[in-house]
Amino acid sequence: MVDKSNERVRKMFGQIAGRYDRMNHLLSLNVDKYWRWRTVRQVAPAGGMKILDVCTGTGDLAIAYHKASEGKAQIVGTDFCHEMLAIGEQKGRILGTNGQLTFLEADTQHLPFPDNEFDIVSVAFGLRNVANTDAGLAEMARVCKPGGQVAVLEFSTPRWQPFRAVYGWYFRNILPKLGQWLARNDAEAYDYLPESVGEFPQGAALAERMQAAGLTNVTYRGLTLGVATLYVGRKG
Repeated sequence: MVDKSNERVRKMFGQIAGRYDRMNHLLSLNVDKYWRWRTVRQVAPAGGMKILDVCTGTGDLAIAYHKASEGKAQIVGTDFCHEMLAIGEQKGRILGTNGQLTFLEADTQHLPFPDNEFDIVSVAFGLRNVANTDAGLAEMARVCKPGGQVAVLEFSTPRWQPFRAVYGWYFRNILPKLGQWLARNDAEAYDYLPESVGEFPQGAALAERMQAAGLTNVTYRGLTLGVATLYVGRKG
């Protein structure tokens, strides 16, 4: 069982925060940018919307939503890792978001927002890091407006052979060593990555968790031969 305690996850990501963006783009060959583009295209923003991106990390998905809305949506990015949020805030200042994109330190399991507050609630590659997946999903659904959408972008295991075998070998054996060497991380964040993905519910299993949290019409679609999956549900 992977240790996903708040203390361990916060410390681990705090240690790699300064190299996090560069490592993500390098290890995914920049495909992570495409995955976020697909998310904001499928769960599209509109002017006047309120959007919450939880486990926002350095804010890449929140920023993608800001750009897709042409700065007309009000977007909040939350994370419980201060070091990651500081980088997101710096990126927001450079972008010049005019107060339409803000960052707040908060635990996804205990969001500091009232019920039915946001039109879209999203998370990219962060839900599997939440200690209690169901509590995180329940909070995301709680703060989503009736009729609003919840989007979960997460790593998954490809099904198509022989790609599944080749990718699985790379993911378990090469990526952790490469990430560890480049990030110089003592908390072994890149050993944690394949371990956490392997234990996290995927496909129909995660869709059922989303339905149990109160979402309806839950769909999911694999991206890049199943390396990532985008799940979308609507609050009834």
